[in-house]
Amino acid sequence: MKENEPPSTLETHLGYWLRMVSNAVSHSFARKVEREGVTVSEWVFLRALYDAERVQPSHLAEGMGMTKGAISKLSDRLFEKSLIERHANPDDRRAHTLALNAAGCELVPRLAALADRNDAEFFDALTPDERQRLAKLLRKIVEKRELAGAPVD
Repeated sequence: MKENEPPSTLETHLGYWLRMVSNAVSHSFARKVEREGVTVSEWVFLRALYDAERVQPSHLAEGMGMTKGAISKLSDRLFEKSLIERHANPDDRRAHTLALNAAGCELVPRLAALADRNDAEFFDALTPDERQRLAKLLRKIVEKRELAGAPVD
């Protein structure tokens, strides 16, 4: 900043616009999944389990970029909601794996459809080509900055 030059406004920053859109998209989606009885973090957890037959909590934590403690709390909540099951490891009584149960398997496609509709609602102002370019640019930033872990907040 040059001397006697006013500081930049919020609106001059790309982060401002990204955050505005991100907050609106995220809050809208959170309200939709909460009507289905889960949080966004639980949805991300369920979606990760959907692609795996059984997974160790430590592998899930690594893939989601979360601590083992956070995964433990999420798995406890989802177990209480009767959406996942735990399987004991016969070779190590302290270890177990997690998997979706039938109710969890039925819920994931419904939640994915909500995510699809939420995206359509917010990004319908863009042409398909613009959406692809935006996705490509955002992925480029993620790769360049080596960002990892599922965004759950």
